[in-house]
Amino acid sequence: MSPNMSLFSINAILLLSTDDRSRILTKYYSAPHVPKDSTGTNPYPTVKEQKAFEKGLMEKTNKSSGDVILYDGRIVVFKMEGDVMMYVVGGSEENEILLFGVVLCLRDALSILLKNSTDKRTLIENYDLVSLAIDEIVDDGIILEVDPVVVASRVSRAPAQDVTNLKSVDLSEQGLLNVWEFGKQKLAERMRQL
Repeated sequence: MSPNMSLFSINAILLLSTDDRSRILTKYYSAPHVPKDSTGTNPYPTVKEQKAFEKGLMEKTNKSSGDVILYDGRIVVFKMEGDVMMYVVGGSEENEILLFGVVLCLRDALSILLKNSTDKRTLIENYDLVSLAIDEIVDDGIILEVDPVVVASRVSRAPAQDVTNLKSVDLSEQGLLNVWEFGKQKLAERMRQL
């Protein structure tokens, strides 16, 4: 039996700007239900440590010609879209194909949601959609979905509540008279039934 029987596989998802090397959106995950002294805890608990990790990661990926690297004892897969670098960071024992599927899903879902305009400015203007898309893909480091069409439909779907459209309600005098007549007819029908 394998000693690591957990679905936890993502340590971080990072969206960084290649222009000024700033953060656009970063999410670091710790393995749930793991004691604090175990290896599943977040190795970068402070913002200072996270920024140092991100700076070193940007420097290493700028020199790299591939899409997968091993950095700081972690497998990192990445994709560049415009002026944005998308990273998915996993443990050293994780399957890089699975992690690559996550970064591709994120890229494609954002492309669908943002109408093929995945740049720093658009990501910041649509921060809510980007954050929701990441949350639909990964929850506490556990991969939930890798189909970009499903992710985009879940993020962009309107609420399932029956919300009355006020534009379709006729509040003119004739509309109110119609409602009054309809109510009188229904009341008369009920009275006859009794």
